[in-house]
Formats: sequence, C-alpha cells, structure tokens
Amino acid sequence: MRTLIRCLGLIFLFSMATEATSQVRRVVIYDDVATELRTPSPFTQSKDLWVTLAELTRSTGFVVKPQGVCRRELCFPLPKQRKADFLEQLGKVTWFNLSEFARLVKQPVAYDEELATWYFGPRPEGQNDYLATLEAPNFTLPDRSGKLHSLSDFRGKKVLLITWASW
Repeated sequence: MRTLIRCLGLIFLFSMATEATSQVRRVVIYDDVATELRTPSPFTQSKDLWVTLAELTRSTGFVVKPQGVCRRELCFPLPKQRKADFLEQLGKVTWFNLSEFARLVKQPVAYDEELATWYFGPRPEGQNDYLATLEAPNFTLPDRSGKLHSLSDFRGKKVLLITWASW
C-alpha cells in the first residue's frame, strides 16, 4: 500500500513538473526552422514575443547592433523615438520584442497561445520571390497546321501561356 501511495505521489509530482515546464516552453518558427526558447519571459502579460538577445540570434540569425537589427548584409534600423518598443533592459539581460520588429518590417506573424508557438512568415520582399523562380516545364505541342513547337524554342522571348483544366 505504501509503495502504491509513493508511486501515485511520484506520478503526481512528475505531472506537476511537466505542466510547469510546458507553461514555460516557447517555440519560434523563423525561416521554417523551429527553435525552443530556453529563457522564460518576464513579460507574461504581453501577447508580444520578447526574447533575449542571445535567443534572438539563435532563433533568427539577427543581431542587435548600433546601426540596427542585422543579419549578414541585411540591416534594419530601429526608429530612435521607438527604441523602448524594441529593447528592454531587466537586470543584466536585454530583451528584444520580436513581434514589434516583425510589425516594423511588415512580416506576418501567427501565434498559437495554447502551444506558445510563434510563426514568422516571409517579409514582403520574400513573399513573391517564388514568381521569379518559377519555370514552366518544357513541353511540345502542335500548332494549327500540325507543326510541333517546344517551349524551349522560345527561350529568352516573352511567351504567354493560356491553360485550361476541366476540374
């Protein structure tokens, strides 16, 4: 009987610890890479995602520099009059508002409160990149007189393709 009570007690404690851990667990999905944030946010009342500067770099590749928020050669200056909207110093830790940064660069964000997960979509300049990289597969079709033409015959020329499907 004592063993059963101890086991139930351990199961209860484990479930409480798991619950507490799951409340702290936060995930960022940036450039289609999921990163679990290790530092619990002190901004519990905010719907915005505040991350430490180390977590900002680990999850997005961005670094805060005097000229702005930068990743490789890409750099976004932070408006001086709104610096407090982006950065907050609490003790020795500097926090960065990744949600506010996404609004600044017009990057779409989806947030799942139950899973504590933030998904950051492509910025506007990246949203239409797929149009520049789309390439129609080569095909060959006859014209009205029966002569065969391939799409590759028109490489380097502008071509209007009109398609139709019954479904």
